Amino acid sequence: MTTTTINTLVNWTDEQPAHAQKTTVYDKFMGFADSQADHRTLWFLVSMIVQGIFFLPVPAILIYSYNAPIIILIITMTLFFANVIGGMGGASVRTLLTLFAASVLIHLVMLATFII
Repeated sequence: MTTTTINTLVNWTDEQPAHAQKTTVYDKFMGFADSQADHRTLWFLVSMIVQGIFFLPVPAILIYSYNAPIIILIITMTLFFANVIGGMGGASVRTLLTLFAASVLIHLVMLATFII
């Protein structure tokens, strides 16, 4: 009787090889956010300073100079207080950085919409 020996390696995990994984902007952003967990308070302070200096004057400029609707003020104040509540309420660093990034993008879109 003849017996055969088959030596095959079976990989039962769902993980793909490193070269096959796709990295998206979202994955890179979340990796960065996770690496900043020790600096959560710093990111909250940076968010408050940037918004206070650059974004809170945006409604005044857009409303009085470019005749923008009052909704610009409501959007700006909502984003500002969302960041304040998130930072003071103990939100995770992912939440803080996502709120800050969303605030930056929304304000840039508003500026581009009314100025250009």
